[in-house]
Amino acid sequence: MSPSSFFGAISQGLLWSVLAMGVYITYRILDFADLTTEGSFPLGAAVAAKYILSGYNPIAATFIAMGYGLLAGLITGFLNTKLKIPGLLSGILVMTGLYSINLRIMGKANLPLLKQPTVLTFFSDMGMTNTRAAMILGIITAVVVILLLWALFSTELGFAIRATGNNPHMIRALGVNTDFMTMLGLMLSNALISLAGALIAQYNGFADVGMGTGTIVIGLASVIIGEVLFGRTTVVRSLFSVVCGSILYRLIIAAALERRGFQPTDLKLLSSIVLAVCLSLPLVKEKYNRIVNRKNKVKESSQEPSLTKDDTLLKGGNPSC
Repeated sequence: MSPSSFFGAISQGLLWSVLAMGVYITYRILDFADLTTEGSFPLGAAVAAKYILSGYNPIAATFIAMGYGLLAGLITGFLNTKLKIPGLLSGILVMTGLYSINLRIMGKANLPLLKQPTVLTFFSDMGMTNTRAAMILGIITAVVVILLLWALFSTELGFAIRATGNNPHMIRALGVNTDFMTMLGLMLSNALISLAGALIAQYNGFADVGMGTGTIVIGLASVIIGEVLFGRTTVVRSLFSVVCGSILYRLIIAAALERRGFQPTDLKLLSSIVLAVCLSLPLVKEKYNRIVNRKNKVKESSQEPSLTKDDTLLKGGNPSC
């Protein structure tokens, strides 16, 4: 892999890690299969691009995009908790509706951001390349998001959100409004996903209505890779694992695409294969540990010295004649 591809994959992995942390909230904390991701990601890109082209400050446009994602999560939560529509179907409904909304926002299928100021412009004005600027921006964003989520999940509200996904019946018996906690978690998750969409659109230089296809696969792969390799004992460690998983995922994809015979159009196929492998890793790891433990037990039992006739007499046994 060339150095430019290597650092480009790292910078993209850092930016995409924001989406992965949003997926982590629904997938691991809420235990909610949310497909709104594939609609809220291009929603963030569309809103940010539209507001930037309208003359808004790029940072303000990015935060506005987060607000739109928050509303998307609110609608999904409302459909699930108040209208009692299953979570998976709620996400599909909102995702489908957001396709038309994104087209309405952009006015067409693609909005270029050529020669427009973006959140990367500040770093570019300092003489940095687009890749290095994206890397620094990704590090800053990932660290800030991790610190904010760590602060949130260390509060009573955060513990209530975590308990809602872990044991809703128990936390409901304690008087906690689990419907509100579910909606709050979905709003937070989709706000982060829209933030990622806004950042990726500004990094790529365009917003496209179809750029959300496969984002749930990318997010899940990042979460699984990080958890398998780095563990998830605490929230902070889990979030750092997700960031590292996002970077490793991008490096895997970049390395695969540089192989002879692969084309850029194979990206979605590669993403699906990587996710399938990642989902099977916990099972493979568990079976490997069982085999190792079994071999260690056999080895220990074979190393135990056998008792002689004199040892048996000393222990008070009756040796056989």
